[in-house]
Amino acid sequence: MSLRAKLYIGLVLAAGAAILCHGMWTWSNVDPREYLIYVLIALVASNIKISLPSVKGTMSMNFVFVLIAISRFSLGQTLVMGCLGIFAQTVLFTKSRRNPLRAAFNVACMACAIQVAYWVHYARHIEQLMLTATAYFVANTLMTAAVIGLTEGKNIVKLWRDTYFWSFPNYLAGAAAAWVVSVATKLVGWESALMLIPILYIVHQSHNLYASRLEEARRRAEEQRAHAEEIAGLQRRSIETLALAIEAKDSTTHDHLERVEVYAVEVAKELGFGDVEMEALRAAALLHDIGKLAVPEYIISKPGKLSRDEFERMKTHTVVGAEIVERIRFPYAVAPIVRAHHEKWDGSGYPDGLAGEQIPMGARILAAVDTLDALSADRQYRRAIPLDDAIQIIRAESGKSFDPRVVEILARRYVELERMARTSHRIAKLPTECKVERGEAPAAGFETTGSELAQLHNAVLEEGHPSEKLVTSLARCSERAGLAETLRDRLPILIPYHAMAVYLKRGELLIAEIIDGPGFRCLLSTEVRLGEGLSGWVAENGKAIVNGNPAVEPGYIDEPEKYGSLRSALSIPLATSQGIIGALSLYREENDAFTQEHLGALKAISAALAEALETTGTRTPHPVSSVAGG
Repeated sequence: MSLRAKLYIGLVLAAGAAILCHGMWTWSNVDPREYLIYVLIALVASNIKISLPSVKGTMSMNFVFVLIAISRFSLGQTLVMGCLGIFAQTVLFTKSRRNPLRAAFNVACMACAIQVAYWVHYARHIEQLMLTATAYFVANTLMTAAVIGLTEGKNIVKLWRDTYFWSFPNYLAGAAAAWVVSVATKLVGWESALMLIPILYIVHQSHNLYASRLEEARRRAEEQRAHAEEIAGLQRRSIETLALAIEAKDSTTHDHLERVEVYAVEVAKELGFGDVEMEALRAAALLHDIGKLAVPEYIISKPGKLSRDEFERMKTHTVVGAEIVERIRFPYAVAPIVRAHHEKWDGSGYPDGLAGEQIPMGARILAAVDTLDALSADRQYRRAIPLDDAIQIIRAESGKSFDPRVVEILARRYVELERMARTSHRIAKLPTECKVERGEAPAAGFETTGSELAQLHNAVLEEGHPSEKLVTSLARCSERAGLAETLRDRLPILIPYHAMAVYLKRGELLIAEIIDGPGFRCLLSTEVRLGEGLSGWVAENGKAIVNGNPAVEPGYIDEPEKYGSLRSALSIPLATSQGIIGALSLYREENDAFTQEHLGALKAISAALAEALETTGTRTPHPVSSVAGG
């Protein structure tokens, strides 16, 4: 029990004791038979109780006799009648464990309420039982609500309103009954008090009916609230599950989605979003990339520039995502935000070319927040940009790509929002790295035919490609050292480069078996995990990359004053009839240094190189230190 509760209980006990002592001092003589009859009926009425909603407590019909006693007897006699009734209710007629302190408090509380009602009843001779009943009701119920609120840590006013206020009409009905008895007593005699028995029964039954209806209404409201919370929780979990589905397709999006949600919600708060708008934005923040489920994985994870066709395919994720979200039938507008999150303020975005206020506000927020987080995080095609630099890029696009109001909030609060985003880890990641041991082969069996990529390369050679001399030389190589020398001498003539690496698969790793060129010192690691970096992605997906970013390769060191700085990469998979065995990657120091002709030339020799590598076997890597041509 808190100190405030103890002090309050002590104060009420002291006040009640003082009032009882004063009442005994003012005792006056009355007809003992009349008083005894009233006391006995009051004790019986104390056992006629109804349960109170929301709290463990009851209320008896004793208050009717308190009102009668106030109008007919002295303060002392009224106190005795009321306090005996409440004592019987809490001690004699109770099934719960008896609590002396609770009984004493209830008696003191009754004494205080009677004193207040007595003052109101006889103030300036205004003997109005309705006013008396009101004063008694307020004093008695407020004091009881106060002790419950203090001991259980509840709001006293709310507790009083929800638990007791509904019973006020019954106090007024009790006042009417008391008035009838008072009139009858004057006309017939005090024996008319016996008529209170059927009156009490009627009041009690109506009271119980009213209370049961209130309790039923409260129960239904509680069930509806619980159901609404369950539906809201189910909807939230569904949204998070769909977000996990996006993560399973693109592993870079997990933290990205949560971070975007944190940023977007905080920006929306400053812009005065309502509850419905906020829920729509929360859902859209987690689902804005759900359309990527329809985009091939090699495009999503490609660590290099997209081709025109690949970008066209990527843009469809906005339309597909909106269609998926629309079919969920959210109770708020999520689909328009998902569809428009790549629209730009100046109208140059996609898919619909919306501009300015035509773009949904939620989509405007997501556009800026999504870009900021993408710039400040590692991606397959580039390293992360420092957050301070990223926000400057966003500010430069204010009024062009992004809504100036959104940019202003981000520029002012991005440090704080970044701190909040780092601590938000609500959605657990999926176990996408797990390994399934069972299952020996697919139903259709394993692939046994030659690689389509190798067939394409052979077709190119039959047409007399200029790289035929290199292919012929590679075919004559019987040892890995000779193969390395052939590449060193002839490949730079065909395609100039500053660094070259031939990676071969060894389990889940790619090992640099042949390296060449002074710029290769920028690439510190000669081991690359399959699927990691530019070369790892090429070897895993079997697709070439033109003018990719070398900085995404594992161990890359960007120190021009020591090693030079690589800016372009050309990488192709090396395939044989047994499948992809590795990757050949070339690097240059100029931006966009490689062309489609270079890609064609490299594809022309890739099949011959792969076969030569397979023929010469796997031995210790053969680094070549001489500077390559070009």
